[in-house]
Amino acid sequence: MTKNPKSLFKPLLAFTTIFIFNLLVFAQEPNDCANAVTVCGNSSFSLDVNGVGTQELNGSNTCSGRENNSIWLVVNIATDGTLAFTLTPSSTSINEDYDFYVFGPNVACGNIGQAIRCSTTNPSNANQGNNLTGMNSTDPDPDEGPGADGDSFVSDIDVLAGESYFIVIDRPIGNSPFSIEWTGTATFPEGPSNPLLADSTSTNLPSIDACDDKAPFNDSIREFDFTQLSQDIINGESDVVVSYHLSESDANINANALSDIFNNTSSTQSIYVRVENTTTDCFIINKLIINVTTLTNFNVPTDYSICDNDIDGDDQNGLATFDFDIKSQEIIEGIADANYNISYYLSQADAEVSSSPLPVNYTNTSPTPTEIFVRIEDLDLGCIGFTSFNIEVLPKPIANDVSLLQCDEDGIPEGFTIFNITEAHNDITNSAQDASIEYYLSQIDAENQENVIDGSSFENFFNPQIVYARVTNTTSGCVSYSQVSLEVSTTASNNASIELCDTDGTEDGFMEFDLTNINNVVLAGTPTGLDLTYYETYNDALIENNPLNSTFTNTVAYNQTIYARVENANACYGISEIALTVFKLPNIELTDEAIYCKNLAPETTTLTGGVLDDIPNNYSYLWSTGETTMEIEVSVAGTYSVRVTNSNGCFKDRTINVLPSSIATIDNIEVSDASQNNTIAVSVTVDSEGDYEYALDVIEGPYQDSSIFYNVSAGLHTVYVRDKNNCGIEDQLVSVIGFPKFFTPNNDTFNDFWRISGISAEFQSSSIIYIFDRYGKLLAELDPLSPGWDGTFNGEALPTSDYWFKVKLEDGRTLRGHFTLKR
Repeated sequence: MTKNPKSLFKPLLAFTTIFIFNLLVFAQEPNDCANAVTVCGNSSFSLDVNGVGTQELNGSNTCSGRENNSIWLVVNIATDGTLAFTLTPSSTSINEDYDFYVFGPNVACGNIGQAIRCSTTNPSNANQGNNLTGMNSTDPDPDEGPGADGDSFVSDIDVLAGESYFIVIDRPIGNSPFSIEWTGTATFPEGPSNPLLADSTSTNLPSIDACDDKAPFNDSIREFDFTQLSQDIINGESDVVVSYHLSESDANINANALSDIFNNTSSTQSIYVRVENTTTDCFIINKLIINVTTLTNFNVPTDYSICDNDIDGDDQNGLATFDFDIKSQEIIEGIADANYNISYYLSQADAEVSSSPLPVNYTNTSPTPTEIFVRIEDLDLGCIGFTSFNIEVLPKPIANDVSLLQCDEDGIPEGFTIFNITEAHNDITNSAQDASIEYYLSQIDAENQENVIDGSSFENFFNPQIVYARVTNTTSGCVSYSQVSLEVSTTASNNASIELCDTDGTEDGFMEFDLTNINNVVLAGTPTGLDLTYYETYNDALIENNPLNSTFTNTVAYNQTIYARVENANACYGISEIALTVFKLPNIELTDEAIYCKNLAPETTTLTGGVLDDIPNNYSYLWSTGETTMEIEVSVAGTYSVRVTNSNGCFKDRTINVLPSSIATIDNIEVSDASQNNTIAVSVTVDSEGDYEYALDVIEGPYQDSSIFYNVSAGLHTVYVRDKNNCGIEDQLVSVIGFPKFFTPNNDTFNDFWRISGISAEFQSSSIIYIFDRYGKLLAELDPLSPGWDGTFNGEALPTSDYWFKVKLEDGRTLRGHFTLKR
């Protein structure tokens, strides 16, 4: 038995219910007979059903059924006919299993008797094509199930007007809702109507829109009286009652009714109105939405800040007068037909009860910022709203009068020069971090911010001269003014120079200079107690912009002039030129290698100072041998060094590594011959100091680094060993034994004789050679130094065939093999 729902909705007698099942049981839900939901002609339902309530089906049916997750319906018959229905789960899964039971007619809860119809067929077990269940006029059976028994449908019931029946819908498997379509000919009593609905298809009452008119005014909560609304719905009917509920489920089962006097809990809230006919128990449910709003149709005022002033005799005490009319205009700006009363308070509590309003022109009596609370009353609608803003008295910046004394260093002592007025910033503002300054030629220009001058580079045209500083607090925007007196001095200090070799490891003309080394030179002959600061440019020194550290790396390669500014109590005493020079180092090859051939002694090797791109005798030299010439001769391997110094005293050190080398001494030559891959391996004596390469037969090469030669042909070969450092070539003759695989004694001068290669008067001359036929007959015994065998025996030419040889070499080896004679 299985079925499972979701919504199918038919007009008139269609019925829909939504289930949410778990193990909890909630009071007054339609899980039990006593709380059965009445089905009427225009009934539609939406219920949250949980669990089974009281188990009331045990032993009451022939379908072996009990309650799992159930809902009880009561059906009252209005006209004679048949009672039939089709229950459709919203899920089409064959595993959704719905059962039902019908009791009646006219039975009472607690004494329902046996079910007159029931079905507990499981559609999956019964191999049905769908999961529908119900009663119809074509099925003859009054009951079916459990499990695979039946097709989930039983026969309809003939009913009479005035009878009532209980129908229990149960879902043992699945979790979807369902819909019911009533298919019989009998009808049910009609439900009541609501005269306040817009039309017969509507279920929503007109919404109630109200203002939050009671404290606290910003929570959108107020009181509603439903008494008159109930009377309007009843409309004089004697058998109609109205109740109000917070959920549709409560309205369906008439649970948790609200009182006529109700306080909403949210600004927008849905109320469900149950209108019930007390004669038929039929009811309808209408939805009522109430909206409670606060007064929000106003502009939220911005914070109100003004600068401190000296109207009260003190522009630094944080007290000022605020005009709240400015804020009132801001609050209602752009709001058409606003009829608001706006008042201001020091607390939200005062604003809510309208106690102790502030005057429109309000002077703060305590430090700011201070929050001001605003009460806004809509004089037309009665709504009250609240907002707030902060007032703040902004501090004015400090602006002190100061004086500056500058040097006249342009060569014309007329008292005019360039001032960096910005150096007085800290003196003017008491070193305030949030102050900016602009400079003007007059107080009027400063107040109107017209004709601002460049304070970092200002050339005076009177001596002395007054300029005006406009000081702005960058946080508050408040402004103060002061005077700056400019005066020109005509004293002087000394020029100086520093010279360095380019020894920092990067020969680019840049070096780090310690400027303190020339302080005494610059200040020589001046009064004591003067201050000295260095600058990269004359203009920087003049206006005291971008002072240098005591260590400075020049920014112009090799030659640069910087400037020293001397001051007496922040007044310019003089500006000096400082010449910085970076000398180039000698351009030499720092390291080198030379070879001394020991076998060529007493010859010597020449070593030089390695000067590049210049004449060597422009430099002086000091060798590690003590010599001071441009070049030296050495006859001993080792490491030599020389210091090369130019005319500016700058030097570099050069290192020359003299390596020993020598012609090779061949210690042994190992020959592997009489094979498919003949090799020659050369060994030199262990005391040979050269770096060697090897060639075969040709003294010009090619040479190879390997001392082993592969695939060497049979015969006599000369091995050459050459020193890569040009100390000489050693050679030696070697013999490689081998024999041809065939010969052709046809007197064409090619391969006419068969002989052993690699034998000569110097190598293997005492060897013995024998020639045999295939049967082992000795055909010839050859002299190893002869031209070879001509392919005859006793003067007769032998035929084409394979022949065998045996060679006893002078070195004791015996070689055997065969070859082919071809005619």
